[in-house]
Amino acid sequence: MASPAGTLKLVGAPAGKAGAEPGHDCPLCSRLAEFRRANRAASPDWHNAPVASFSGANASLLIVGLAPGLRGANLTGRPFTGDYAGVLLYDTLLKFGLAEGSYGARADDGLRLVNCRITNAVRCVPPQNKPTGAEVKACRRFLAAEIASLSRLKVILALGAVAHGAVLAALGLRKSAHPFGHGRMHRLSGALTLYDSYHCSRYNTNTGKLTPEMFEAVFSDLAACLPGR
Repeated sequence: MASPAGTLKLVGAPAGKAGAEPGHDCPLCSRLAEFRRANRAASPDWHNAPVASFSGANASLLIVGLAPGLRGANLTGRPFTGDYAGVLLYDTLLKFGLAEGSYGARADDGLRLVNCRITNAVRCVPPQNKPTGAEVKACRRFLAAEIASLSRLKVILALGAVAHGAVLAALGLRKSAHPFGHGRMHRLSGALTLYDSYHCSRYNTNTGKLTPEMFEAVFSDLAACLPGR
């Protein structure tokens, strides 16, 4: 079965599912590679490598974040695991039946996603949690391959404007035609829909830019587009 994104132009996607994940020592971004080496020296028992997507390839919902957190996914090796953003994200997924088990902030906590997959626009932790535009562009090939590999994909949720832009670029679409806005929905093709949310970071929740109620409202909307809902 072809991916619902097959009618769109996936930019830079390598052939085959293996292209969706960078190697353990991905050399594409020199700044991120140097930061990775420094983190490995300082904390040799941490993951300190590109963080692979979480859950199986039969998901209808793909959630795209910004990048691994230094003391979150960069430590644990699982997206949104080990920092505050994961608490809000996984609690919300559990509430909407998109996850089962309990979130223990560890990659081995037994949490299982249901019809949902999580990835990041940039797979390696960046200094100060801020990837450059060039680093986002370099990682585009992996996001494009990720989208192409999901044959049942119906909905993409972008967490933040950078993730939103990365998704559109991976699909060969212009941001001017699909401007970012919290709670906004974009019909990208007959079978694929993009939803936007502010990132579920501690900063956004502490400042009130994003509340749990605002976050849950986005999931209430997108759930209607998922099979069996």
